[in-house]
Amino acid sequence: MSDPSSKTLSLAVCLYPGLTLLDIQGPIENLSLLTAANRSKFLPTAPGPSLGPIVYLADTLEPVKPGYTGEGGPRLLPDLTYAEATQQYDIVLLGGGVTGTPDEVPKSLLDFLTRQVAGATYVLTVCTGSWILSATSALDGRRATTNKDYFKRTVEATTSHNIDWVAKARWIVDGKFWTSSGVSAGMDMANAFAKHLAGPDVAHIIANVIEMRARGADEDEFAEVHGLV
Repeated sequence: MSDPSSKTLSLAVCLYPGLTLLDIQGPIENLSLLTAANRSKFLPTAPGPSLGPIVYLADTLEPVKPGYTGEGGPRLLPDLTYAEATQQYDIVLLGGGVTGTPDEVPKSLLDFLTRQVAGATYVLTVCTGSWILSATSALDGRRATTNKDYFKRTVEATTSHNIDWVAKARWIVDGKFWTSSGVSAGMDMANAFAKHLAGPDVAHIIANVIEMRARGADEDEFAEVHGLV
């Protein structure tokens, strides 16, 4: 496992057809300011590690169609296939989507997660990304959350019954695992993750640069909206 205080942390972003684009793009808008190139522009004296390279992975090198029937955003071009990604990454980011169940994503993605989780310093999921991750047993014995519209289905369908699924949570941290609620919640989690890596001042600067109000871990009105509390 890499030391999180080291100068550079590698970041792998997992792609698959039907992915919700904002699940990954929202966090990247926060975290990309911590890459070496952007640090020199926006955060030249900020503490903490730099991120990079950010590598996008998929089952094949063909353009990935996000969202419903490929209408959820522009086509995404992966850098490597999951089979080609043999190095250990420090951070793994996994979003959810309309095909965001373990049975619907490519097996190569599940194999990649199985290989990576033990050695990763951090694993971040957004929305039903936690449902996908649960199929690898990585969340066994952990607290986690997911999209509140999919929450009951996720809990009922999860193979493992040793996961503490938390209904009212914008995002949750349990050890190396950071899991968030649906879609836009990934931005809140990512800003908190930036705070973890580089401190509150840096997270505040990032939020101001991208003009977002970062919600706290317990600020989750959607659990009530969907009848979970």
